[in-house]
Amino acid sequence: MSAQHALELKSLRKNFGKTEIIRGVDLAVNAGERVAIIGPNGAGKSTLFNLISGRLAPTSGEVLLNGQRIDGKKPYEINRLGLARSFQITNIFPKLSVFENLRCGVLWSLGYKYTFLRFLSNLDDANARTEELIKQIGLERKRDVQAVNLTYAEQRALEIGVTIAGGANVILLDEPTAGMSKTETSHFISLIKHVTVGKTLLTVEHDMGVVFGLADKIAVVVYGEVIAFDTPAAVRANARVQEAYLGSAVADAQSQGQGH
Repeated sequence: MSAQHALELKSLRKNFGKTEIIRGVDLAVNAGERVAIIGPNGAGKSTLFNLISGRLAPTSGEVLLNGQRIDGKKPYEINRLGLARSFQITNIFPKLSVFENLRCGVLWSLGYKYTFLRFLSNLDDANARTEELIKQIGLERKRDVQAVNLTYAEQRALEIGVTIAGGANVILLDEPTAGMSKTETSHFISLIKHVTVGKTLLTVEHDMGVVFGLADKIAVVVYGEVIAFDTPAAVRANARVQEAYLGSAVADAQSQGQGH
């Protein structure tokens, strides 16, 4: 059954000392789904991302990527298996141009497969793939501009480009629209949708507008547990979610209001 899921978490737990941060998470994400992970601060969202991408090893439980166990593997090994993560902290080379940054991403993903001679013969392929990526992220006019001279939103677009450069089929994005204006945010949501067509996407996001604009499904994490995993409409109507976010008084008032 697992092979049908792009990403699956089974009874995942993570302790720091005696404190249990992730408390038995089960989650199955289908290929091509866009999932937003939401929850109050300190709920364990970042820890969950760190467990999936291999920055942390779980205390117990399993993480499966396309049916294959990846818990305990190093981040670069997980990346080679088809999972790429973009960080909150921009991870691009400031002194390299847009083209060079993207080509680094492409070459890094190709490099381990090729001897140096084959690598040189594949440089044309890498360049073609890089030009294609530049078009995808809409930075053709900034092709030869150093990354340091891009706007913040352009740098985030470049970072997405570098993240998908290796052809990973599961993409993790940490708060992709943090620090952006409303206009930049709506443009960026469209960009993310465009470049992740056919890919599986998980994002941690605080902006509810982004969550409802981007996600097919929402996973709500509260105190290290997934209390709901469903479509945006179903999650919005979920009493447990309302209580976690709004407090029980509001939820009670709403349910009484519905009773009249």
